[in-house]
Amino acid sequence: MHKSHSVAHPAKLDGCPLFGEMGLIIGLTGGIASGKSTVARALENRGAFVIDADKLGHQAYVKGSDAFHKVVAQFGEDIVGDDGEVDRRALGAKVFGEGGSLKQLTDIVWPAIHDMAAQAIQHTLTAVPNAVVVLEAAVLIEAGWQELVDEIWVTTVDPDVAIERASARDGVDAASVQARIDAQISNAERSAEAAVIIDNSAEEIQLMAQLEIHWQNLQERC
Repeated sequence: MHKSHSVAHPAKLDGCPLFGEMGLIIGLTGGIASGKSTVARALENRGAFVIDADKLGHQAYVKGSDAFHKVVAQFGEDIVGDDGEVDRRALGAKVFGEGGSLKQLTDIVWPAIHDMAAQAIQHTLTAVPNAVVVLEAAVLIEAGWQELVDEIWVTTVDPDVAIERASARDGVDAASVQARIDAQISNAERSAEAAVIIDNSAEEIQLMAQLEIHWQNLQERC
C-alpha cells in the first residue's frame, strides 16, 4: 500500500518503554497548503513508513469493489466511464455541483479508506513490528480515524499564506481557495487533537528545523 525510500534503514523504536515492540503510528494531518506532504516526505526520508490516505482514496472505489457498487448506486450509472471505472470528473460534478451531496460520498468512501489504512498499518507492523508508521490523511479528524493512530501531528499555516500558496500551486483564484478552507475544520480544531503542532507559515528551512526537533524528541521519548 505504501512505499518508503528508507526501507533498508527504517526508523525503529528499539527498547522503547512506551511502545515496546508495537511500533508507533503517527497520524499526520493539516489543511490546504500547510506542508503536510512535505513533512510526510521528510519523515519518510528519516526512515518512517508513510501511508498516504489520499492515494488509498483513489483506490477505494475501483471497479468491482464494494464501495464502487455503493457509489454507482448512490450517484447513478452515468458516473461510470468507458473503461468501467468511476469517472472522477463526472462524480465530482454531482458531488460539488448545485445541491451537491459530499456527505453521501464520504459516508461510502471514508469507511473504505479507513479499512485500507488499517490493513496497510497492520501489514507494515507485521513486517517491522517496531517501525514508525505515518498515516498522512487530510481528513483524519473529520473522518474520525483517531483510533487508528497513537498520536496526531498537525501542520498549520496562516490562512493568508495558505491562500497565496494554493493559488500559485493550483492556478486558482483566492476566492476558490478560501471556499475550500471554509469547508474544512480550522487550525484550532486540528491543533486541539494534536500531540505535535508544526507551523509552516514561514520558509521551508524553518519547517525542517521544527520537524528535526520533533523527530529528535520522538527518539528521546523512546
